[in-house]
Amino acid sequence: MPRVTTIVRKPAVKADRIVDTVTLDHEARNRRQATLNGEGGTEILLDLDMETTINDGDALRLEDGSLVQVKAKAEGLLEVKAENPLRLMRLAWHLGSNHGLAEITNDALYIENDPALAELARGQGCTVTPVERPFKPERSAHVCDHDHHHHGHGHHHNHDHHHHDHTHGHAHEHHDHKHSHGHDHEHPHEHGHGCGCGHHHHHDHQHDH
Repeated sequence: MPRVTTIVRKPAVKADRIVDTVTLDHEARNRRQATLNGEGGTEILLDLDMETTINDGDALRLEDGSLVQVKAKAEGLLEVKAENPLRLMRLAWHLGSNHGLAEITNDALYIENDPALAELARGQGCTVTPVERPFKPERSAHVCDHDHHHHGHGHHHNHDHHHHDHTHGHAHEHHDHKHSHGHDHEHPHEHGHGCGCGHHHHHDHQHDH
C-alpha cells in the first residue's frame, strides 16, 4: 500500500502528477494517520509526522512522486446569520468556551448540524438555516499562540532590560547630585564655625554685648 508522508499545497500541485482523487470530510482532513481509498481505487496509507489540516485542492504525495488530490466533502451544516454582527460574535464566544466547531466567514458562521447548537444560536437572536457545503472549522490556535507568546516574552524581556538600565542611570545621577549638594552645604557650615569668619565674630559680638 502506498505510503503518504507529505502534503502538497494546492498552489504547488501539478495536474500531470495527479493519478487519483479522494474525497474527505473535515475530520478525515485533520487526521495524521489513516487508511484512505481513492475514487480510482488507489489505497493510501496516510502517515504524517504531525497534525495538519488538509484543505480542498491539496494533494497527497505518494512514494513514487505521484499525487492523489483531495476534495473536501460537502457536509450537513447549519448556516447562522444575524443582522447585528455582535450577536454572531457572542455566539462564537459561546461556541469557543464549549469547544464547539465553527467556520467563520464575512457574513455567517457555519456550525455542525446539532439541535443543541441550533437552539444556542437562536437564543442569541440569530437565524439558522440547514445547508450542504464543505466544512472548514477554525483550528485550535494553541500552537500559534505559544509561538507568539514566546516571541512576545523575548520582546518584553528586552524592554524590561532597557527600562532597568534607564532607571539605574537615573538613580545614579540623582545620587551624585545629592552627594554634591550635601557636601556644599556642610562645607560652608564648618567654615562658619571653625575659622573665625564674620559670622562667628558677629555671634561673639552679640554675646559680649
